[in-house]
Amino acid sequence: MLSDKTIEIVKSTVPLLAQAGTVVTDHFYKRMFSQHPELRNIFNMTNQESGRQQFALFNALAAYAQNIDNLSVLKEALARINHKHTSLNILPEHYPIVGAHLIGTLKELIPEQFTPDVEYAWREAYALLAEICITEEAALYEHSKNTIGGWAGTRQFEITNKQLESEFVTSFTLTPVDGKAVVAHKSGQYLGIKVQPESAEYEEIRQYSISQKTNGENYRISVKKELMPKPGMVSNHLHSLAQGDIVELYPPAGDFFLRTSANPVVLISAGVGQTPMVAMLETLLSDNTNQDIVYLHACENTKQHSFSNYLNELSAVYSRLQTMTWFNQSSGGVDFTGQMDLTAVQAQLPIKNGDFYLCGPAGFMAFVKKQLLELGVENEHIHYEIFGPHQDL
Repeated sequence: MLSDKTIEIVKSTVPLLAQAGTVVTDHFYKRMFSQHPELRNIFNMTNQESGRQQFALFNALAAYAQNIDNLSVLKEALARINHKHTSLNILPEHYPIVGAHLIGTLKELIPEQFTPDVEYAWREAYALLAEICITEEAALYEHSKNTIGGWAGTRQFEITNKQLESEFVTSFTLTPVDGKAVVAHKSGQYLGIKVQPESAEYEEIRQYSISQKTNGENYRISVKKELMPKPGMVSNHLHSLAQGDIVELYPPAGDFFLRTSANPVVLISAGVGQTPMVAMLETLLSDNTNQDIVYLHACENTKQHSFSNYLNELSAVYSRLQTMTWFNQSSGGVDFTGQMDLTAVQAQLPIKNGDFYLCGPAGFMAFVKKQLLELGVENEHIHYEIFGPHQDL
C-alpha cells in the first residue's frame, strides 16, 4: 500500500502533467526507443507516428495519478490495457525499462518541480502499478496457456481460407499448423498477429477482432485493406498473403466481449467495426435462447457492405433477428441513407432493458452513444470497443 504522503504528492503532479501534455509521452517514447530499439518490435510504430499512442499513454498517466488512492477503479481501468499487453507479449522484465524512462523523462522535462520527494513518490507509485499489471497479466497468460487448446507466446497458423467480404475487407481463416485444438475465445475478443512485411525494419504486431463464434478448431479475422491517409503496412501485407501462407498468433485477448444475459441485444457498428459483431451475432443465434437481436450497421456504400449476403440469409432464417443498414452513399434499394439516426428505428430498440454493443470509428461511436443516452438507455448497458489505443467516448 502507498503512504498518504506518496498519494498526496502523486496527485499533486496532475496539473504538471496536464500542463506538459503529450510532450511528456512523446519524449518518453523517443528516449526509450533510442536506448531499446528492440522494443520497436512490440510497439505499433504507426500509432507512434500518428500520435495516438502518446495521447493514450498521457491519458493513462493522468488517470492513474488522479485515481491512485482508489485501487478498485484502477484495476477496472487497467483491464483493457492488461489484455492488450498479453496480445503483445509484454513480460515482467519490460516494466523496469518503462519505469526507468518514465522517471527519466519527468526529471528531464520538469526538473524544478521533480524534486527528490516527488521522484521517490513516483517510483513508489510506478512500482505499485507495475505489480498490479504483472499480477493481472500473469493470470491471463496462465489461462491462455493452461486452458484446452491454449498456448504461450506465438504459435504458427496457416491461412486455410481467404475470402473477399467487400471492396476492401477480406476474411482469413487461420488453422494451427500443429493440427491441435485452439483455445476458446469470447465473442468480441481479438488476436495479436505478428508479421514482418518486406518493407518493415522491425516485426509488426497488430490486433484483429475474431469474426466468427468459437469452434475449437480455427479462428477467422476480417481485415480492411487500409489505403488512406496512407497504405497500412500490416493490412496490405496480409492482403498480399495467399492460402497456405503461415503467420504467428498470440492467444485471444480483450475485455470487450458478449456478456451473459437474457436481455435483448443491439449490435451497432460502422465500417470494419462489424467484425466482432458478426462473432457476437453467431454466438447469440447458436445459443438456446429466445433473445431478440437488432443488428445496425453503417458503411459508405453497398460495395463496402461486408457480410451482406450472410446477414440476409440469417435474417431469413431467424425471426428474432432484425438487420438495418445505413449507407452514406445511396444506390437505391437500401434501408437508410446518411448518418445513423436511431430515432428512425427507436420503436425497434429495447431502450429500457437491452444491452448495446458498439464498434467502429471513435467519432461514430461517440455520436451513437450520445443518441442512446438521449433516448434513455442507461450508460452501464452500453459497451464499446475502439481499434488501436483506447480512448473514452
